[in-house]
Amino acid sequence: MEDYLIEHCSPTLASLKTANLFNYMYDSEAELADYIGNLNRNLGKKGVTVDVLRKYEHSALIYVFRERKLQEDLQKDGVREFLVRAGYEDFSTEQVLRRLKLRFHEDGAFPHEIGLFLGYPLGDVMGFIENAGRNSKCSGCWKVYCNECEAIKLFARFDKCREVYKRLFKQGKSLLQLTVAAG
Repeated sequence: MEDYLIEHCSPTLASLKTANLFNYMYDSEAELADYIGNLNRNLGKKGVTVDVLRKYEHSALIYVFRERKLQEDLQKDGVREFLVRAGYEDFSTEQVLRRLKLRFHEDGAFPHEIGLFLGYPLGDVMGFIENAGRNSKCSGCWKVYCNECEAIKLFARFDKCREVYKRLFKQGKSLLQLTVAAG
């Protein structure tokens, strides 16, 4: 799983991004629970939490996030109002994640508000919904409908971070060493 974390979550580990997601194949639920527990004991010291948003047969959608950044994102203009329309009522981290997990099961699809939990701008999340995923100005970590220049710079930072983290990990740096402490 550490390889997945480096590949898919480097910007979150580096504290450049609120969160990342990836799909992880596992052999047993006990193995998955042990691994998630160990990651939370270690990475939690640095402000990173690992959670399972949805399980499928032998695969899990893993959410890696920084709680402080998530709470800051949920305070941004228009975000709460948007989430209230999607059925969110309580904005504690535990409750928004519980509601997000329920949303995965409600219609079996990816809830569009997931972008807000990953640090995407509200305008891009709304643009994606309004355009049914088409007509974006550009795409990288997400489809961009607003602030194209800013997003392109951000995507380049995330790519550079991922490459540096992959190189350092191959050179023997541990996941914990590569995880920036919460500031």
